[in-house]
Amino acid sequence: MADDILTLSSAFPETTEAEWLGAVEKALKGKGVDTLTRKTTDGIGIKALYRESDFAAAADPLGTPGEAPFLRGKTAAPDKYLPWDIRQLFTHPSAEETSTEILRDLERGASSIEIVLDCTGKSGVQITTLEDFETALTGVRADYAGVALSHANASGASASALLGLWAEKQENADALKIDFNMDPLGALARSGKLSGGLDAAFARVGAVAEALGQKFPAAGLVRIDATVAHEAGASEAQELGALIASAIDTLRRLDGKLDTSRLSFALALDANYGIGIAKLRAARRLWARCLEALGMPAAPMRLQGITSARMLTKYDPWTNMLRVTAAVFAGAAGGADIVTSRAFNEALGHPEELGRRIARNTQIIAMEESQLGRVADPTGGAWFTETLADDLAKAAWAEFQKIESEGGYAASLLSGAFQARVKAARDARAKDIGRRKIPLTGVSEYPLLEEIGAPVAEVDTPRPRDGVSGDGIAHFVKAEIAGGADAVAEALTPIRLAADFEALRDAAAKAAKPPAAFLATLGSLAEFTPRADFSRNFLAAGGVVAKDAVVPPKDPAELAAAFKASGCKLAIICGTDKAYEAGAEAAAKALKEAGARAVWVAGKFEAADIDTNIFAGCDALHALRLAHAELGVAQ
Repeated sequence: MADDILTLSSAFPETTEAEWLGAVEKALKGKGVDTLTRKTTDGIGIKALYRESDFAAAADPLGTPGEAPFLRGKTAAPDKYLPWDIRQLFTHPSAEETSTEILRDLERGASSIEIVLDCTGKSGVQITTLEDFETALTGVRADYAGVALSHANASGASASALLGLWAEKQENADALKIDFNMDPLGALARSGKLSGGLDAAFARVGAVAEALGQKFPAAGLVRIDATVAHEAGASEAQELGALIASAIDTLRRLDGKLDTSRLSFALALDANYGIGIAKLRAARRLWARCLEALGMPAAPMRLQGITSARMLTKYDPWTNMLRVTAAVFAGAAGGADIVTSRAFNEALGHPEELGRRIARNTQIIAMEESQLGRVADPTGGAWFTETLADDLAKAAWAEFQKIESEGGYAASLLSGAFQARVKAARDARAKDIGRRKIPLTGVSEYPLLEEIGAPVAEVDTPRPRDGVSGDGIAHFVKAEIAGGADAVAEALTPIRLAADFEALRDAAAKAAKPPAAFLATLGSLAEFTPRADFSRNFLAAGGVVAKDAVVPPKDPAELAAAFKASGCKLAIICGTDKAYEAGAEAAAKALKEAGARAVWVAGKFEAADIDTNIFAGCDALHALRLAHAELGVAQ
C-alpha cells in the first residue's frame, strides 16, 4: 500500500542481506559486521542489525496487549487523555512550601504527587506527625490526584499509617488513589539498617497493610523499588534481578498477607532509551514467570519508571533536559504505568520552579504533543527491542537465582554478596567513564568552561527530628509488635556517573588562578587543528584552560618563546604523526629548556623529554589528576 502512495522505494533495486553485509564489510575495510557489536555492562551484545531470525515477531509470541499473561501491558486501549500517570516528586523540607508546590504542579498538569519523606529534612520533606501531613496536603483531593509516599530510610509503616489517618478524614475512601509504598527491603538496601530487625519490620508492614487495604480498596500498599540498586551503580540485569528477588522475599516474609494486585514496582530509566524500553519489557516477562511459578493467576504488573539520578550532571546541567527527555520516552514507549521525571537541576541542589516545571512539561509534551501514549505497546514486535528484552530477562533471572541461592534478597544484602556484585559493575563502568569510552556530554566530552549555571532554591535545612509519630500505628494496629536487634547491612550508596570529573572541575574552580596548559603546535593550522581541538576538549574536562600561541610557531625556538610568554608550566605537543617524527623530540627538549615542568604529546609518539601521552581511550581521569598535580591545583 505504501508503494502505491509513495513510489520512492520502488525506484531502488531489491537488496539481499548478503549484499548488505558485503557493503558493510567493504565500508569497514575488510572487518566483519560483528565488529560493530557493542556490549552492555552485563556483557549482552547489541548488534548493528536485527532480523526476523533474531525474534520471530510474525508469530506474535508475546500475545496481545491487555491479554494474559500481560507481557505487552495491561490494556489494548490506552486512556485517551492520560495514557500514563504523570507523577511529580516533592523534596522541599518544609511542609508549608511543599503544599504550595503540590497545588501549583497539580494545577499545571501533574496527575499525581510523590512526597519524599526524610525526618532529617536533608533530602526530603520533614513530615513526622499527622499535622505535617495535613499541612502538606492542604487542598489535595486524593480521589482525583494520586498521593504517593517515598520512604528514605524506613520501611514506611509508621508514615503510611499517618497518611492513613489523613485519608480517613477524606471523602470517597473507596476511590482514594493512594500509594503507601511501604518497602522494608528497599529501606535496608538504601540505609543499611532496619530498626528492630527484619521480622519486626515485616510484622508492622503486614499489619498496617492489612488494615489500610481494608479501608482503602483502591490504594497501593507495597512498592518494590529497585532504583536503589541502579543509583548505586548496578547493571540492568542486577537491577532487574534485585527487583524480582525483593518482590519474592517480600511476599515470602509477609506470608500471604499481601495481595499481589496491591504491589507496584519501580525501575530507573536513563538516557539510553533502547535499553530502558527493553528493561521495562523484561520486567513484565520476569514477573509473569514468577506468578506462574507461584501458581497465581496472571495479572498486569504495575510499573513505575523513574528517571535516573545517577545520570544527572552538575556541570552543563541544561543537557540534563535531553537526558530526562530520552528517559521519559523510554517510559512512555516501554509501557510504564507511572512515569516520574526528575528535575534537570536536581544534582545542583533543591529544584525550584523552573526545574519542576521542565520535569512536568517534558511529560506533558511527550503525552499531548508527541502523543506517545496513543498506541498500545508501540515497540511490540521490534526485533531489536524484543531480543534485548529477552537477553536482559535471562541475565536478570540468573542474578535472581544467584540471590535466591544466597538465601533471598534480605540475606544477600546482610551478607554483602549483592553489594559486592554491584560494586564490581560500578567499578567496571567507572573505568570506562574515566577512559571516556562512555562519554558524558558536557562533562567528559564537549565541556564548557564558561557555562551559564542553572538556578536552585535556597533551602534552610531544619533541625532533625527523632522519627515518625506512632499515632497511626497505634490507631491501625492494636497488637504490640516487639522488636529485636537491628538488621544491619552495607548501604547501597547512590553515585553519580560524572562525580569524578566534576571533582576535578570543582578543584580547578577553587584555584586562585585558573589552571592552564600550553598547546605546542607543530606544522600548519590544518595539520595540528584536529589534535589541538582534542587536547583543548581533554583539558577542559578537568577545568584546565588551553592556551595557544598568537601565531603558529615555525621552529623550536619560536615554540619555546611562545611557551614562556604563556606563563604555563605544562605543554602539550599537537600535530600529525609525520610532524612528530620530524620535530617532536626537538620541540619537547626546547619546551623543557624553556621551563616546562612536563611535556605531553597528543598521540602515542614517545621520545626523550616527553612525559605523558594522551589519546582516545587513555585514562583521562588519571592524566587530568596528573595535570592538576603539575599545575599545583589542590584536590
